[in-house]
Amino acid sequence: MRMACIDRASPALNQILLKLYCAEKALEIDHHLYEFGSVEYHIQSQASDPQLAYLSISTPPLCHGVLPKELSSKTIEMVKGLCPNVVEIIEPAKEGYQLTLKLNLNQIPRNKDYDKIIREISSVHSVILSSQLKEILWNVNSDDALQGMYKPIKLVYHPREPFFLIRQPQRIIAVFPIRFKEKSDVTIATTFFQELVDVGSSDKWAKVPPCSWSAIPPPELRGEAFEDLSTNGGFFTFDISSRHVEGNRLDKTVWSLLNFSTYVRYHVKSTKGFIQRRMRKRLESLVEVLHQTNSEEHEQTKQHQVYRYTKKLVRSTKYVILKQRWGTFGRKIKRIGFRLKINGFTRFRQRWLRFPKFSTGYTKI
Repeated sequence: MRMACIDRASPALNQILLKLYCAEKALEIDHHLYEFGSVEYHIQSQASDPQLAYLSISTPPLCHGVLPKELSSKTIEMVKGLCPNVVEIIEPAKEGYQLTLKLNLNQIPRNKDYDKIIREISSVHSVILSSQLKEILWNVNSDDALQGMYKPIKLVYHPREPFFLIRQPQRIIAVFPIRFKEKSDVTIATTFFQELVDVGSSDKWAKVPPCSWSAIPPPELRGEAFEDLSTNGGFFTFDISSRHVEGNRLDKTVWSLLNFSTYVRYHVKSTKGFIQRRMRKRLESLVEVLHQTNSEEHEQTKQHQVYRYTKKLVRSTKYVILKQRWGTFGRKIKRIGFRLKINGFTRFRQRWLRFPKFSTGYTKI
């Protein structure tokens, strides 16, 4: 699994530390940050001594009942290894916090590497959780394993997203209950799980931990609380062998386990965004085609109307011209004012063009 999309550093903490380091004037900061609902950062810096800053961290243990609330010596050593020249651990820690760090900002070089160093300091919470998970992988159920009893260990990295580890001979089983609020997310995640299982079973990825997906809880979680097993996205399982936790592979395995649920949600969100962009693009193309069709029809209708108007205008123009011409000709004839005279026509009309007179009465036969 590749978790390149998930940053180890806290974005908010990284932004505040960059602001404090790059400030031209001395800043006085007393700020509280909260992440995941249970992780708290407290950053303090005084204007009288701008080269020093104090960072306190409060985080619950990854597994209640297995790990103590205080940080172990291995975890503290891993925190010291972040930036030995910059980070100094203050003992005892500030009240209410598991760890307090003194940051010597003047030890950070004024070149391009300062961003990388501050990002490493901002990943202190990830270092603490990774160290705790490593201790669990090394130590949990050691007594039970000798007796043949393998109890699931419930781990909580993100609130409401626990996962389980079951240590068995020569392997460790990691089970992730998957929950979503929307049915569309469940459909996308189920398809993703099936593809992930198919890819993981291929010869090309033979070195990665084998994985499987099931809609029902695996037998190893029998007896766990009902609220932890009630899911709508099924259960995804990784089978981790000893070679996956050796050397440099241990860090990658631990980080992948801690952020698998986040990676699934990132994939679902990205897939939904991709589908929406494709649908929007398809809709825009359809609207463009419809608009083009309507434009052509409108253009044809407009041309037809123009033709009819032109034809009517031509006809009316011809009528007006003829009317004007013949009206002018008629007025000229009326202005002539003479009568045609035919010799003898008066006597011919009086003699031959008389209408007979008929009587209105009648006589009986």
